[in-house]
Amino acid sequence: MFQLDEITINPDEIEAIRLADLESFSHEDAAGKMKISRATFGRIVHSARNKIANAILNGKAIKISSEDFNK
Repeated sequence: MFQLDEITINPDEIEAIRLADLESFSHEDAAGKMKISRATFGRIVHSARNKIANAILNGKAIKISSEDFNK
């Protein structure tokens, strides 16, 4: 059976994408909601977008990490 390479996106990256791209929050407002600095938010959303683009353009599966979802 063929196995796709995977890209793992963590819960902080999912939340950053949700706030920035789905809810259209500014980085400043989204960072406030996540209780992190704007610079940290920028790094997280950049990482998430990079992973998503890599998966789409290179035919990789996106795996969503559940490390913090069950707390």
